[in-house]
Amino acid sequence: MTEAPIGSKANKSQFDCYDDLAQDEPYFVIRAHDTLSDALVELHAYIGAGQSGAAHNKLADIMALVSEGAPRPSGSPKYRETFAISAAMERWRQKNG
Repeated sequence: MTEAPIGSKANKSQFDCYDDLAQDEPYFVIRAHDTLSDALVELHAYIGAGQSGAAHNKLADIMALVSEGAPRPSGSPKYRETFAISAAMERWRQKNG
């Protein structure tokens, strides 16, 4: 039997934080189904590691992907909710440090 991929429900990452979330802490899930998922997670890793050159290159790759057409229209409810979650995260972090 093949082992489930790391970061899946069946094979959680050692850094999986879902069970550690505060009840009121906003979170955002990027699924592999999302066209940009791997590139966004890689960009996050580069930024977190302070690798600005690699982050810049990855962002350029992402921008090239979306220049051909946005993965979802800007008026979609999912798009608008993403910004609402981002704002909620910022407010939560300011309040909870």
